[in-house]
Amino acid sequence: MSLRFRSEPDQGSLSAVFHSFFPQPKLFFISMAVWTLACIAVWYSFFSGLGTRLGFVMPGEGKEPYDLSYFLLWGNLWFYGFFLVCILVFCGAWHIRAWNHPWKIWSLWGSALIILVTYFGVQVSVVINNFRRPFGDLLQAALTKQPGVTTESFYSLMIIFAQIAFLSMFVSILTDFFTSHYIFRWRTAMNDFYMSKWERLRHIEGASQRVQEDTMRLSSVLEGLGISLINSVMTLIVFLPILLALSTYVTELPIIGKIPHSLFWLALFWSIFGTVLLAVAGIKLPGLNFKNQRVEAAYRKELVYGEDHEERAQPATVKELFANVRRNYFRIYFHYVYFNVARYFYLQADTMFVLFMLVPTFVAGVITYGIYQQIATAFGQVSNSFQYLVNSWTTIIELLSIHKRLKTFEAAIDNVPLPSIDQRYLEREAGVIQADG
Repeated sequence: MSLRFRSEPDQGSLSAVFHSFFPQPKLFFISMAVWTLACIAVWYSFFSGLGTRLGFVMPGEGKEPYDLSYFLLWGNLWFYGFFLVCILVFCGAWHIRAWNHPWKIWSLWGSALIILVTYFGVQVSVVINNFRRPFGDLLQAALTKQPGVTTESFYSLMIIFAQIAFLSMFVSILTDFFTSHYIFRWRTAMNDFYMSKWERLRHIEGASQRVQEDTMRLSSVLEGLGISLINSVMTLIVFLPILLALSTYVTELPIIGKIPHSLFWLALFWSIFGTVLLAVAGIKLPGLNFKNQRVEAAYRKELVYGEDHEERAQPATVKELFANVRRNYFRIYFHYVYFNVARYFYLQADTMFVLFMLVPTFVAGVITYGIYQQIATAFGQVSNSFQYLVNSWTTIIELLSIHKRLKTFEAAIDNVPLPSIDQRYLEREAGVIQADG
């Protein structure tokens, strides 16, 4: 398959990763961000109110269904229609604009399908959150021996939960299958692009590994981070109103006292704190992971040369190369110690933070166990969305290390000077070749 990218000029710093698969990636992603913000603004400023006037309304707080009928509420159907039209308009316009791009079906419509399914996952979380109140209240009634609690009451709720779970499982299985193909198509696009430039790239250290392994890892990492980001944004859009409504049950906070929309401000503060904490603790890790890939590649390459040439992979050389591997791994282990101290401290504190803040509300006795379950779940959803960088930090570290490796490819493709570390490698290799005659 011969691919041509005439409409995509060579650009620096990982542009090939995107413009091999997405049409005009810089304009595409900027337009997608602008279109998303515009659609959100139009929904809240006009279409949400229009739906209410037309009778497409959602039940009040505490009255939403907790079974599959939630997906068929008129208010939800109104939003589904608006959401689908926004996606069709955006993808349709780009489909026409990128008519000759070889991967437009997968990059445009495939991405749109993933976004739609991600929103469905958020909706499932909402239904399960609605389910927690009746189940929690029923459990509390049973444990306090209140009259009217029967085994049939529990089993009927469990059947409802099973229906939701099986629907979610079915969609997730099909989505995982589709996503696997999506990732491989992205990898194929990068592979075809880099192989079309192979004559410029073949002299770069570890060129074969970068094409074969790094493109595979990068497509998977970027796809995972992208889905996580989309899920975080959609979760915020859906769960923020729920969290704001549940804040009315919170009487006061320890030390702070009573403040409006307290759960929202707590989630925002806690997420910012965690993000800053882990960003500072893990600032050295991307560079160390990049160096680790380099020393491993150098050691592996010398062993491969030793398979065909007697003068290569001599004990002294191999010992030195493996010493570099050992030294870098020990540095990584050391820096991960304090990173993990910060990370696990935050994760453990995260489990107790909302409990600590709700103690005055518990003592006041103004909420049931079911309402607490809803608060804890909604707070966790919003907090996790704000904590996107916290939850993705180890993946981002891997992404940055791969970025450093593929950046050399971009420099070779664009005919600009290679990074200094790659220049030193090529000079060293040239010296070895001259010494071997």
